[in-house]
Amino acid sequence: MSLLYKSTRNSGKTVTASYAILKGLAEDGGLFVPTEIPRLSVSMDELKDKSYQETAFAVMKEFLTDFTEEELKSCIEKAYDGKFDTEEIAPLVKEGGAYYLELYHGATIAFKDMALSILPHLLTTAARKNQVKNQIVILTATSGDTGKAALAGFADVKGTKIIVFYPKAGVSRFQELQMVTQKGENTSVVAIHGNFDNAQSGVKAMFEDKELAKELDAFGYQFSSANSINIGRLVPQIVYYVYAYAKLLKNGEIAQGEPINVTVPTGNFGNILAAYYAKKMGVPIEKLICASNENKVLYDFFQTGTYDRNRDFVLTTSPSMDILISSNLERLIYLLTGEDDTEDRRMMEELRTKGAYEITDQMKEGLADFAAGYASEDQVKQTIHEMYANTGYVLDPHTAVASSVYGEYFRKTGDTRKTIIASTASPYKFAGSVMEAIDPEGMEADEFKRIDKLRELSRMEIPKAVEQIRNAPILHTRECGIQKMKETVKEILGVS
Repeated sequence: MSLLYKSTRNSGKTVTASYAILKGLAEDGGLFVPTEIPRLSVSMDELKDKSYQETAFAVMKEFLTDFTEEELKSCIEKAYDGKFDTEEIAPLVKEGGAYYLELYHGATIAFKDMALSILPHLLTTAARKNQVKNQIVILTATSGDTGKAALAGFADVKGTKIIVFYPKAGVSRFQELQMVTQKGENTSVVAIHGNFDNAQSGVKAMFEDKELAKELDAFGYQFSSANSINIGRLVPQIVYYVYAYAKLLKNGEIAQGEPINVTVPTGNFGNILAAYYAKKMGVPIEKLICASNENKVLYDFFQTGTYDRNRDFVLTTSPSMDILISSNLERLIYLLTGEDDTEDRRMMEELRTKGAYEITDQMKEGLADFAAGYASEDQVKQTIHEMYANTGYVLDPHTAVASSVYGEYFRKTGDTRKTIIASTASPYKFAGSVMEAIDPEGMEADEFKRIDKLRELSRMEIPKAVEQIRNAPILHTRECGIQKMKETVKEILGVS
């Protein structure tokens, strides 16, 4: 059976999965969603003995129905290979009363690798299927991790170019080094003088700019996205929640059908939305615990039913979550409206013009699957310190946000269900913040000396991704103001 996709802002028009992946964002500015969320066609009992790659096929074939079995298996095989430093791809580690799903064993040591390793293959396959003759220009905004993972995934991929915008003062030094040292003839990296929301808004505006699309087409280019607004990013993220539940079952940690909770540190809402989709597919997930840092726009939304980005933007030690416009929340809002595209459009227009919208009491009832919490910077530091002191296990700041929020949820509710915590980045990616929490006395000024010190204190090997940039030359130095983003893209592409 063929599963089609529609825009959250126009339910009347449907497209294939490959077309939705190729476009990234719908022409009306909405996000592509499946006409229905499919159920898993295999049981958890069957899945528990399957590899990550086999689980990926079992999940993704339900969503990407216009890909042949051969095409999809080829994409999966190319994505989940030796670039991951563990055979399991996404290991589960039991520490401190929870199960940490380590999603950072890919080429750029962050969870974005899980989806961005496969997206280039899905996208180039989709281009062939849709007889696209233009070069695909991947246009992406990043709060730190998406940028490097997308650059690594698309570097020198035939028929593509990639342009990444990041906030100059809004990522860690290590994240910045990962991006500005990226090789590849088709890669461009631009630091903007603004925050991530500025970068994301600028990118979305270019996607919606029909005149720009015509100009690009005349030069043989068309945009697509590697951000989590692309359904080709979201679907692969569902896989690891299915895989994690199956592995808990295989390891005898849970009984068949036993419900679990999932805690996810999130800013753009994509990673926790993937867990929600997994639940809708039939994975026995009880509570989805949404963990925010001090930019707690999502926490406030779950508490009040009002989404309000009119607040100060806080730079934290978990920069990938420093977001006030959570794009993927629109997909949940659309479901909460009963798939009413008119109502969704109205709220998104209110967000654009007034910076806020409010959901109805009936829609609030649909949030029962979720719990929410946030962690202050002091709580993040304390969580990293205590976890290391008590167990020797090292958390990065994003994972520490989730761990802290889960601890608070447990204390408040007494909910004893087994809980998976999405561990979204390697501690080595944020060695300065981690070392400040673990051993402030021994803090080194140099980024790589901190990394070496962390290696001494922890039981973790330094990932290849770290060593590769230790002495790598800076290849990208371009910067621009917020108002110059479109001009910069045209300059990079030679469009005038």
